[in-house]
Amino acid sequence: MVTYGTPFSGFSVADIAAAKAFYADVVGLEVEESEGMLHIALGDGHHVLVYPKGEAHAPAPFTVLNLPVEDVSAAVRELSERGVSFERYDGMPQDEDGVMKVNGPDIAWFTDPSGNVFSVIGAPGPGR
Repeated sequence: MVTYGTPFSGFSVADIAAAKAFYADVVGLEVEESEGMLHIALGDGHHVLVYPKGEAHAPAPFTVLNLPVEDVSAAVRELSERGVSFERYDGMPQDEDGVMKVNGPDIAWFTDPSGNVFSVIGAPGPGR
């Protein structure tokens, strides 16, 4: 029987240095660099692997990482002040800040320098 370690996910970027600066300095995530790749800490010892693809990189057509927060609107305001631009999607009922507040937890999307989609999403709470 195969014995597995702790599972993790990963996604690619065009430029590791630009990604590291954005994730750590702008978004405020805990990021470590090792062997030319990044590890974004998720808590409890878990991480997401970010690996370089250079010019071969194509942004994922889906959200690669959801970042749970207590107050999505407050997170959007703070991240906007740091230079993050939030996405607007046709047919999605989003408020003036880009927050969708229907059909589940509040959520807002933004992209990293490589075009990968991230979200800030309402943290699960009692009764959700």
